[in-house]
Amino acid sequence: MRRVIVPAAAVLLTLVSAPPALAGPQQKVPVAEGYGGAVATVDLDASKAAIAVLRRGGNAVDAAVAAGAVLGVTEPYSAGLAGGGFMVYYDARQRKVFTIDGRETAPQAMTPTTLEGIPFDEGVTSGLSAGIPGTVANWDLALRKFGTLSLKEALQPAIDVASKGFVVDQTFYQQTADNAARFKDFTSTAKLYLPNGAPPPVGSVFRNPELAATYRELGKRGPGWLYGGRLGREIVATVKQPPVTPGSTRNVRPGLMELSDLRAYRALLREPTKISYKGKDVYGMAPPSSGGSTVGEALNILEALPQVGLHEYLEASRLAFADRGKYVGDLPGVPLKELLSDGFAKERACLIGDRATAHPAAPGNPDGSYEPCAQPTGTATPVADEGPETTHLVVADRWGNVVAYNLTIESTGGNGIVVPGRGVLLNNELTDFTFGPAPGDPNLPGPGKRPRSSMSPTLVFEHGRPVLAVGSPGGSTIITTVLQILVNRYDFGMSLPDALAAPRATQRNTAQTQAEQAFLDKYRAELEAKGHSFALNPEIGAATALEFVGRGRIQAVAEPVRRGGGSALVVAP
Repeated sequence: MRRVIVPAAAVLLTLVSAPPALAGPQQKVPVAEGYGGAVATVDLDASKAAIAVLRRGGNAVDAAVAAGAVLGVTEPYSAGLAGGGFMVYYDARQRKVFTIDGRETAPQAMTPTTLEGIPFDEGVTSGLSAGIPGTVANWDLALRKFGTLSLKEALQPAIDVASKGFVVDQTFYQQTADNAARFKDFTSTAKLYLPNGAPPPVGSVFRNPELAATYRELGKRGPGWLYGGRLGREIVATVKQPPVTPGSTRNVRPGLMELSDLRAYRALLREPTKISYKGKDVYGMAPPSSGGSTVGEALNILEALPQVGLHEYLEASRLAFADRGKYVGDLPGVPLKELLSDGFAKERACLIGDRATAHPAAPGNPDGSYEPCAQPTGTATPVADEGPETTHLVVADRWGNVVAYNLTIESTGGNGIVVPGRGVLLNNELTDFTFGPAPGDPNLPGPGKRPRSSMSPTLVFEHGRPVLAVGSPGGSTIITTVLQILVNRYDFGMSLPDALAAPRATQRNTAQTQAEQAFLDKYRAELEAKGHSFALNPEIGAATALEFVGRGRIQAVAEPVRRGGGSALVVAP
């Protein structure tokens, strides 16, 4: 029996937001439909930058980089040039999917025991948590290989927004307020984000002239200015000697980053993950992201079941997360082919019955030799803490190129440290490693290693052509958010706007399933009767997506409510 997750409020919001052309050019709306290209981000300024690039003849990659750079201004607690990310790109001319790994790396001085014994919260706000930034290398590689603009040209919209400013909304204010206690402990951060000792008020105009100058210089000098040049030296100095406010009692650990680590950094082209589901091909990001493997495995498990409902969605996710924790990380020998094989999926699907699996679910054995309903014998790995932030955008252009792009600085506000004079927050991405001790954990830190990520930029194809692109922020809930949207769309028959607006639940091989209040109100009793246990999570994810709806029309979709609602735009409504 198929179930539809469509709260009345979500339907109302979707109807009220359409048609976008009536809302006016300066109003943020979550759904737009039209021709010639489309974009969805969490922010109107970023979406407008991408659409302007498309209207001037730029392609999807050009627009994605321009939007990503603007998000570094308007969503600085989620993204920025000192962070990292993953880009999944379909090139219409070559009819091929490419992925770019711009994930941060650990310094060469980091070992598997570096993080042992350090309280997680203390690791977050430190120089020790800052990974080698990958975002600029990602932008550079994407533009050189697939774009038409120079880095300087792609950064210009962000320079304009940083110089002229943007209007502070409730989300920016609240995120600043939530971080105020640690922001005040760094002189450079307090100066920028706590003017007059407090967060900038809602409705005020926030400018970041230092970031505008940084972008301008980066466009002029190129990526080498960061990867070994003066900006890189300033980042290293900040990591090794954070600008702690005199009198602060916070224990701020220095980092291990060296200029040689920056010089050695490379963004990498990787093969995407690929599975088939309901007659469609689903492409995602391979390790060090666990997004493609875990979303893909869960979909394979669901396809092996006789029916798909919410119980099956939660159980497939639980089992896929058990395998993620055991096998996936930035190391040789990840059994990716077997994790995504139909044989392994059928073996795992056999474990799903009418009742929730006992906690914790054990990992399976993806060894290529599968038996009906084989019982797992491994030991479950606990789910590590991951920051809830990150941002995601989707872009399609007039030629049929499509980008799904996650970028991040990890926790809300990264490590809390602004590089003095540069207007840039550093990432705390190395907290995505397992702190340990955890012998055999695939996600232990190591020299030059990339921490495992949950970012899941995803493209869906039918008959060899792209039909949908989707992704979300949210730490490890990214995986379940993307999975649930795909299940909503293709199993429960929802429209894409309803699939994004529907209330969410996330099961990541944890004792309790976290769920939004609207989900609990509607489905809790039904699922508790099957043995599920729940905890409230006020907000899960902030997705963006687009769908090709026929005859050249594209529907761009963002959140109607979560994180203040997103911004969808098309070139020609």
